[in-house]
Amino acid sequence: MSLDILQQRLGHTFADAALLRLALTHPSVTPETGDRTQSNQRLEFLGDAVLQLSLSHAFYEKFPALDEGPLTKARAKLVNSRALAEHARALDLGAHLALGHGEEATGGREKPSVLADAFEAVLGAIYLDGGFAAAREFVLREFSTMLEAVSAAPGIDNPKGELQELLQAGFEEAPVYEMVSATGPDHARSFECRVLHGGAELARGTGPSKKDAESAAALAALEKLRAGE
Repeated sequence: MSLDILQQRLGHTFADAALLRLALTHPSVTPETGDRTQSNQRLEFLGDAVLQLSLSHAFYEKFPALDEGPLTKARAKLVNSRALAEHARALDLGAHLALGHGEEATGGREKPSVLADAFEAVLGAIYLDGGFAAAREFVLREFSTMLEAVSAAPGIDNPKGELQELLQAGFEEAPVYEMVSATGPDHARSFECRVLHGGAELARGTGPSKKDAESAAALAALEKLRAGE
């Protein structure tokens, strides 16, 4: 299949089209050719590193108040195999893959692992062909919507647990939660809680249950502490 349309989707025209063809060559082809280097595995390895660096840089700039833990969690949500496979499908990489007969027969063009690997390999090829600036531009374009959707506190699935871990790293005293108010009819209650540490109020939060309000308070406290307030 012609690679012209694919290059338009990628937003990059290859000076060395052989790099793109190599990025689209699945390892299942190598037993048939006898040359193990003529598959996309090495480019996948390179592309993974380029992707990690590009997104790390983007998160580093977007969240200057966050430390390594939340930044790592935020990045991990964007670079898992399922997410990368979706990007590959959107680019229609599967239609352009060179597969061995066995992989073709078992539906390799639709396998998430195959597609995710191909996406990283294509990124590695863009990096070799156009340099880091071209590769980073491709990553930011591909992930722009997801980057914009990441909240000010990415990757925080357990705010109360993370707040306790953060506070107890320097002090043994755990945070304390107090309910401030409960308002509204039984079918639409609204709770407000506050979180204290060492007798000082850190933040408040509201929610449809006491548990939700405590989580909201913990999240607000985390944002304040990481912003240095």
